[in-house]
Amino acid sequence: MSKRKFRTFDEVQIERYKKHPNELKSYIQVALEEYQKDGDEKAFLSALSVAARVHGGFSKLSRETGLNRENLYRALSEHADPKLSTVMQVLNTLKFSLKIA
Repeated sequence: MSKRKFRTFDEVQIERYKKHPNELKSYIQVALEEYQKDGDEKAFLSALSVAARVHGGFSKLSRETGLNRENLYRALSEHADPKLSTVMQVLNTLKFSLKIA
């Protein structure tokens, strides 16, 4: 009997956001708003990590930003404290921006 391969939550999430890019934008926006309210930087960086994988992965993002892939991966991990310039480069490459409302 063959084993059935189940998709991971990350795989399902990435597939969904690829099909629904406006939902990805809303996810990033909510993550940023929550960060502004409670300082949960991990959730915001996690959302950017998901967006990077939806965009084509860290290798592609690295080529487009000019940032080292390993450093980029580390910068968007839950234990990171990235520089604002790194976050801005990622946001710009992913076609997102920060707004003052």
